[in-house]
Amino acid sequence: MTKLIMTTTPIIEGRPASEYLGIVSGETIIGANIIKDFFAGVRDIIGGRSGSYESVLREAKESSLKEMEEKAIALGANAIVGVDLDYETMGPRGGMLMVNSSGTAVKI
Repeated sequence: MTKLIMTTTPIIEGRPASEYLGIVSGETIIGANIIKDFFAGVRDIIGGRSGSYESVLREAKESSLKEMEEKAIALGANAIVGVDLDYETMGPRGGMLMVNSSGTAVKI
């Protein structure tokens, strides 16, 4: 599968869009487990980065972008412009992470 161009900018310099195919999005909701919550709590006390949460966040972002890319390719796009990523916590104690990606599928 050919990877298409994704950019947060509204245009791709020197490569004008010949056709706008519509808005595409990808959504991923992923949970962190109790062990990651425990170690993140320790990090809150002693400071430092939480590698386990960063890993979960990275996985959710990549999954959301991949889903958006697949939708754009299904429309016949070879690029997505104006990509935006939104992050939200969900669930009773914020134990779930939602990543939403959106952009405009175009042919360049």
